[in-house]
Amino acid sequence: MKKYLSVFFLLIMIGWSQIHGQDHHYSQYYAAPLHLNPGFTGTTMQHRFISNFRTQWPAISKTYVTYSASYDHFKPNLNSGFGVLASVDKAGSADLRSTNIAALYSYKVQLADKWVVSPGVYIGYGIRDLNFNKLVFGDQLDITDNRIFDDTIDPIRNAYNNTSYFDFGSGIVVYNEKFWGGFSIYHMNEPNHSLLDEESILPMKYSLHAGVRIPLYNGPLKKDKEASIAPSFIYKKQGNFDQLDLGLHFRYDPIIAGVWYRGIPVQQNVGDNVNHDAVTFMFGLRYKQFEFGYSFDMTVSNLSANTGGAHEFAINYQWANVDDGKHRKKRKEKFIPCPTFSNKL
Repeated sequence: MKKYLSVFFLLIMIGWSQIHGQDHHYSQYYAAPLHLNPGFTGTTMQHRFISNFRTQWPAISKTYVTYSASYDHFKPNLNSGFGVLASVDKAGSADLRSTNIAALYSYKVQLADKWVVSPGVYIGYGIRDLNFNKLVFGDQLDITDNRIFDDTIDPIRNAYNNTSYFDFGSGIVVYNEKFWGGFSIYHMNEPNHSLLDEESILPMKYSLHAGVRIPLYNGPLKKDKEASIAPSFIYKKQGNFDQLDLGLHFRYDPIIAGVWYRGIPVQQNVGDNVNHDAVTFMFGLRYKQFEFGYSFDMTVSNLSANTGGAHEFAINYQWANVDDGKHRKKRKEKFIPCPTFSNKL
């Protein structure tokens, strides 16, 4: 049976090349801030390095795997944040892979009452490729002798080519010490990422997101550790696909926990099924400059019995700048810490 999997995958690929693409996503969306919105670039008071890894539907052979890494930092003398982001998304038995490398920039505008506006831009370069050596074509199969030949003359093989493209995006984030909200647009130029000499547009992706951090203690004494909850949401739309994540995070250092729902129950999928996708459970720990998070997606759609859900890991490391002491007071007065759930109040 495994001999025919590559042939089946190729047929899927041929069909996929004729339709619009779709981005990968992270369940721990605020643990991948530059992937969510370029306006988050430089919203920390320190250097920040983040690594993310996601494996989706592990019960299925040749699962979907995504991993990324980002670095960003705020320059107080320029009121600007600078960052880089690299991500790889790999799927299927022939390792269909999308690789993206991007530079990000944001500018911070101080408003009254400690509000900050942070518009940002994203300039990237993408590569989409396929490992053709892992594909098996029809003329390579010898069913009688139960073997596979090494070479193929199938014209479909020569029709595929790896492709590359430029990519652009922008976004804006508005936040203070308790609230954050933003909007972003990725793939503004709608690049063609087809593996054939045809058109396969990567459609624009729109994201709207917001949240609020609510302290659970409002007494007269200042405590070193204060518990808080942070309800938040993110709505994304790309082509004909849209998705809503709605949930709640609880924090009491060094523990972080969260649960949220993915789906749009007011919509219906094919066959009049309610649009439920997954319920995500997250647990994390902070130790000094490190923060580690793990989440599991429990699928609640009709795929639940066959997929194995999804596992996701995130590591956040922050360290002080060499001249942090010189700029600390000025920076604290002018810009607040990152509004995401992964930072202290």
